[in-house]
Amino acid sequence: MPLLKTKLQLNAMKIGEELEVIATDEGSARDIPAFLKLSSHVLVSTSESGGHYRFVIRRGE
Repeated sequence: MPLLKTKLQLNAMKIGEELEVIATDEGSARDIPAFLKLSSHVLVSTSESGGHYRFVIRRGE
């Protein structure tokens, strides 16, 4: 579900805007970076702490 919500939010944003995603689903650590590699979006940073996965994503074209 975090990946779907991330995709929907990115589609609603303007190019260059940044989105912070915080997820508790372990699969997000794999799924979100894999999706971003196939897209024009940029993974600015990622971290994990206490089972919370944080991603900062810059909207691409």
